[in-house]
Amino acid sequence: MSDKRQKNQLMLAFTDESRREAPRVSAEGTETVVAKRGTESLAMGEQLMEDVCARENCKQALARVKANKGSAGVDGMTVNELPGFLKQHWPAIREQLLSGTYKPEPVKRVEIPKPDGGVRKLGIPTVLDRFIQQAVMQVLQRKWDRMFSDHSYGFRPGRSAHQAVAAAQQYIAAGYRWVVDLDLEKFFDRVCHDQLMAKIAERVSDKRLLKLIRAFLRAGVMENGLVSPVDEGTPQGGPLSPNGALRRKRCCDSRRESVSLRAGRGALASNE
Repeated sequence: MSDKRQKNQLMLAFTDESRREAPRVSAEGTETVVAKRGTESLAMGEQLMEDVCARENCKQALARVKANKGSAGVDGMTVNELPGFLKQHWPAIREQLLSGTYKPEPVKRVEIPKPDGGVRKLGIPTVLDRFIQQAVMQVLQRKWDRMFSDHSYGFRPGRSAHQAVAAAQQYIAAGYRWVVDLDLEKFFDRVCHDQLMAKIAERVSDKRLLKLIRAFLRAGVMENGLVSPVDEGTPQGGPLSPNGALRRKRCCDSRRESVSLRAGRGALASNE
C-alpha cells in the first residue's frame, strides 16, 4: 500500500468529531482522593481524553509508532497492519476511550541480555496499545514537561544524553569537584502502582484517563502462553513507561535542588 493511500485512510479514520463530553467513570485506587486534596491539582473539569483522541494528536501518535517500528504484541498485529485496522475500528475504539471502557491487552514478555550480565525484562504492548499509549504520552508530555527540572535530560523532547555530558563539562569548568553516580536498581520492576497513580492524580483530574493509565499498569504479562497479573512495576517497552518514571523522579529533583546540587540526568556534582 502506498504512503499516499495510507495517509488518505488515516484522514478518514481520525475524523474531526466535536469535543462532546463523554460519560464520566470512577477511577480505581487512591488517585481520586489525592486529586481532590493535592495542592497541585488543576481544574476538575478538564477533558484530557478528548485531547488524547483528537485527530492531530492521533496522527502524530501513529506516525511515531510507525517510525519506532518494533515487534508485534500478544495479538500478532504488526506496525504495518495498524493503519488499516484503525481505519476500520477507530470509531469504536475512540468511543471506548471516551467512555472509560477500553481494556488493554497483556504485554508480551521479552528478555534481552545486559552488557554487565543478567537480563532486562521488557514488556511489549500490542501495536494498538502502543498507539494509544503514545497518544496519551504526548498529551501528558505537553502538560508536564515544563514542571521538570532544567537539569533533567532523559526521555524528554529536544533533550539528549549529549546535552547532559555538556552540562557536566560546564560544572567541571566551574570548579565542582565531587561527582555522585546514581542508579535506581530495578526501578521499573518495583514501581508502586498506588504511589505512581497518586502522583499522576496531582496533575490529572480526568478520571477516564486515570483509569486508562491504571489499566495499562495492571494489564498483565504473557509469558509462554500464560498471562500473569502485575501488582507492581511498569513494563519497559511501551511509550508510557518513561513518562511515569519522570513523574516519580520529580520528587527527587525537588529534594536535590533544595540542597543546591547540580545535576545532569543521573549525575550530581558539589563543590563542597
